[in-house]
Amino acid sequence: MRAFAYLSQGQAGWVEKAPPQATGFDGIIRPLLVSPCTSDVHNVEIGCLAPHRILGHEGLGEIVAVGDQVRDFQVGEIVVVPPVTPDWRTVPSQLGAHQHCAGLITGQKLSNGEDGLLAEYVRIRDLDANAARIPPGVSWEGAVMAADMLNTGLYGAQLADVQPGDTVVVMGVGPVGLMAIAGAKLRGAGRILAIGSRPAGLALAQFYGATDLVNYKEGDVTRQIHLLTHKQGADCCICAGGGPDALGQAVTMVRWGGTVGNVNYFTTQGDLPIPNVRNGFGMGNKTIRGGECPGGRARMEKLLALLQYGRVDPVPLITHRFQGLPQVETAFALMRDKPPELVKTIVSL
Repeated sequence: MRAFAYLSQGQAGWVEKAPPQATGFDGIIRPLLVSPCTSDVHNVEIGCLAPHRILGHEGLGEIVAVGDQVRDFQVGEIVVVPPVTPDWRTVPSQLGAHQHCAGLITGQKLSNGEDGLLAEYVRIRDLDANAARIPPGVSWEGAVMAADMLNTGLYGAQLADVQPGDTVVVMGVGPVGLMAIAGAKLRGAGRILAIGSRPAGLALAQFYGATDLVNYKEGDVTRQIHLLTHKQGADCCICAGGGPDALGQAVTMVRWGGTVGNVNYFTTQGDLPIPNVRNGFGMGNKTIRGGECPGGRARMEKLLALLQYGRVDPVPLITHRFQGLPQVETAFALMRDKPPELVKTIVSL
């Protein structure tokens, strides 16, 4: 089969591989709709994958084969797969850390520890526990955007412990940041201040619930938030974008006793700078929570329920649509180059 894969540091391209086989609890799907992710781009840039590892962890497809232990799904069904498909039979999973079922961030197996979705066929481990049917009224595009983008953004709001009426800062207006805004609104935030500069993202930030837009190109964002909150700071901050300084900035933007939820993907080596005092806000008595988004069937079904009952619509994230497996390369390049009008790409196979 043909697949789009990691080749070497900084290089991704096409490879030929034998199609995977279904055994035991696993199933094989034929991807029908996929979306290359910025995480794929990061992994290629830093060179952290095995050679010829197939990329992609956002998508849905048709089940074409199942192992002899699969009970809930049949050949021919269409299922969406979350990016985190852990081994649920490990002690960390039983302790509530399925994202790290065999070590740090090992729950995201697709495109990291196992071949991903940018291929003609892909194996989904433990199909009964890691795939979900798409409910009536939910579009395929919506389901794919829910799998990672909504999942991660909402998790950022959960990590930040957004409470009704809170003033919330969201760092980043990429697709995850936009879904963090939607997540903060779902959890009852009062004021939502979105930090970014990309025109497409800023426009959607207001659509998803941002009350204030803060452009980091117009000055130090911590100072801007300090003034906008009348020197009080925000109740919480969701770190969903930015570079190595972002976490330190997030800490300084929240009030005494505030919370930072980090879902940012830091690829820098070394320590992340967190200043003790900036603009009158220090590190004291603040909480930082971070981690990989939850995975598995139950989480995916809950995310799809948000779409089914009209709580959120992630489809407007999609700005570029393509047709055919060869166009995966084009979509991947766009996610790498990030033109101003881009938010998210999707490819119908």
